[in-house]
Parts: sequence; C-alpha cells; structure tokens
Amino acid sequence: MRYFFHIGYNGARYRGWQRHPYAISVQQVIESCLQKILKEPVAIVGCGRTDAEVHASQFFFHLDVAAPWTFDMLFRLNKVLPPDIAVFDILPMEGLPHARFDAVKRSYDYFIHTYKDPFLSGSSSLYLVKELNLEQMQAATSLLPLYTDYKAFCITPAEQDSTTCHVTEARWLTDKNGDRLRFQITANRFLSRMIRIIVGKLLQVGTGALSPDEFESYLALSARPKHLSAAYPQGLYLSKVTYPFLDLPPRSSFSAILQNHADNSWDLIGGER
Repeated sequence: MRYFFHIGYNGARYRGWQRHPYAISVQQVIESCLQKILKEPVAIVGCGRTDAEVHASQFFFHLDVAAPWTFDMLFRLNKVLPPDIAVFDILPMEGLPHARFDAVKRSYDYFIHTYKDPFLSGSSSLYLVKELNLEQMQAATSLLPLYTDYKAFCITPAEQDSTTCHVTEARWLTDKNGDRLRFQITANRFLSRMIRIIVGKLLQVGTGALSPDEFESYLALSARPKHLSAAYPQGLYLSKVTYPFLDLPPRSSFSAILQNHADNSWDLIGGER
C-alpha cells in the first residue's frame, strides 16, 4: 500500500532533501524516525530535491508498506521528528502514484531583504544593494515563460536527460518600503540550482551589470554565462507541488516576520497587487 506524506521543513541545518553519505539530510531524518516507529527498514521517495539550506513549505514523499498501520502515524511521527520538520497530512493512495514523476507543477518563492535584520537571517537572503531597478528586473523576468531551454541556468547541464522546462509564471513583488523583495516562479520542473542562478542574474539586471537583452540571450541562444553563480540558498522555498490527482493548499505559511503578516502586503512590480 502506498501513502503520500504532506510535509514542510526548515532546511537551515540540512544538506538538502536527498540523503547524503557525508551530511545530514531531511530524507535521512524522516527515514530514521519512520524506521523507529515501524521497526523495519524504510525507503521514501520525495517529490524532488532541494539544495542545502533551502526550505519547503510544501513537500510530498511516498512510502510503501505491506499493510496499513493501526495507530495514529501522524501524531507519532510528528512527536519524534525534530521541530524543523512537520507532517501535515498522511494520505492513502489508490494504485501506485509517484511523488516525484507524477507532479505536474512546482512553485517556488525566493525572499530578499536589502537591509541587515537579525530576525530575517536564515529565512531570507541578505543583499546590501541600493536602488535596484525593479522595472528592469521585471522586464527580464517576463521573458522566462517565452522560452523552454534552460541549459544556460543549470549548474550541471551535461548530467541532465533534458534541460527543457515549461515556466508558466514568474514575477517579482516588493513590500511597501521597497527594501524587501519576493520572487515567485512556477514550472513543471526545475534544473539543478536553476532558480538561484536565475535570481542571481536578475539581481545583476537590477544593478545594471546585465541588460534585459543580455539576459534574454542566455535563454534564446542557450549560451552559458561566463560567471555562473547562484543566489544564496536560505531565501528559497519550495512552496507548492501539484498533481493531477492531488492539489492541496500549503498548510504552513511563511513566518509572519517574513511575509510581513499577510500575502496582500506585497505589491506586484509593474502591475496591480
């Protein structure tokens, strides 16, 4: 029998989702806790991978068991998991849907603050930059859904079966003071460090180091930038995963400090809220 687990985690102290032989991962911690509960070896399959220190406010993994358990797994698993990993729902599934391969849409949020704030450290990325050209950044961002080959924004394109991604939405938002930014992007799939590389290049557009036309050349010609540096990891959140058979709203909002208390306090750059 297959179960889908709906979870969220703060990735600050983990080497990403996937198990590593040399560092602690979210997958490793969950498998260890499940093994203690079920008293047998456990292998789980996640809906994707996240880099070290990257967070997920919505994430799914699946687990196969020989027979349904007869106790409250949700309560017991949350009791043994550390505070930075939470299970929201455990869903019995018909057939054998796959947590990774059956996902049709993934959304990410990336948060930036441009002033030093100890309460945002670890949950948003600090960039001490002034007078970013937000209109230029949004102009470059609007090009993303027009292209499908993202080889130029992948750290390891040669290791990918395909570098094709279908981006359906990408936009920047800002708070009322203009010193905190929020980048949102949705696609069917993402490549290794793709979002963080895109954010890094868009910040260069904002500072004038890169023009929107130069940014577009990476998409149109698949020409790799000379310097391929990714934005900091701590501002990135996997925020929504959608399946043809499962479309749950995220159970965990970003912190009140990070969200500035409400989603509607963010203004869309170049358009209405």
